Amino acid sequence: MTTQQRTAGIPLLTRLRRVSLGRWIMYLLLLFIVLLVGLDAILRFGLIDWAKIQRNFFKPDIMRDMFPKVLTIAAKNTIIYTAAAFTFGLILALILALMKMSTIRPYRWFASGYIELFRGLPALVTLFIIAFGLPLAFDFRIPGGILGKGTLGLGIVAGAYMAETIRAGIEAVPRGQMEAARSLGMPKPTAMRHIVLPQAFRIIIPPLTNELVLLIKDTSLFFVIGTTLESKELTKFGRDMMNLHRNTTPLIVIAFVYLIITLPLTYMVRRLERSTGKGRI
Repeated sequence: MTTQQRTAGIPLLTRLRRVSLGRWIMYLLLLFIVLLVGLDAILRFGLIDWAKIQRNFFKPDIMRDMFPKVLTIAAKNTIIYTAAAFTFGLILALILALMKMSTIRPYRWFASGYIELFRGLPALVTLFIIAFGLPLAFDFRIPGGILGKGTLGLGIVAGAYMAETIRAGIEAVPRGQMEAARSLGMPKPTAMRHIVLPQAFRIIIPPLTNELVLLIKDTSLFFVIGTTLESKELTKFGRDMMNLHRNTTPLIVIAFVYLIITLPLTYMVRRLERSTGKGRI
């Protein structure tokens, strides 16, 4: 057997994997060399004061002082705010997506204008308008306090983004599904509710989960509304502890708590995307 014949018998994918593996080995080797050179320079010239870093970023007594409130108050409030804003935003997004796909022009115009407006505005500006602008303009109080204001503000913004995601998911469902349901005598709203929407949501689970992760981080904007001791979310809690102790350790702690919350979600998104690509969802 000739060399050419033996090469032809090797799958292309295997050869590509070998090339990719060799490239990653070179990258890791280069990174290892850079780290060795950098560590040698740090140790030789004393470029980093490790004791100072430990005192300012990883002080054990401050870490102990933050528990259990960082979990029982700050993390709990962050999760509650996120869940409320996501639920409200998802309902709003579904309505907007259906309006944008409607055959009635005013519905389409309203949905398109809303989506473009709140996707263009920073979330912080929307929160200011909801928390302070509307009560001043119309002389009323938004019920629910901080939770109500934050849910309405972030939900309005999230709804604009998720509306486009839901619309794309509905359009990704083959038209034959709706046509088959209508041919069986099923009304269009019923077919949309029982046939199209379930398939669309299976398609858009990964991007919706990404939106949930973004909302977790956007709850850090709640500080503009004004919080009490029992209503602080993670970022406000960490900032107050940092000001109290005049140390950066609290920000490191809340960063780890954020990661504990978000990393499982991002991992789940990757799994869902792989499963969607293989057609198992």
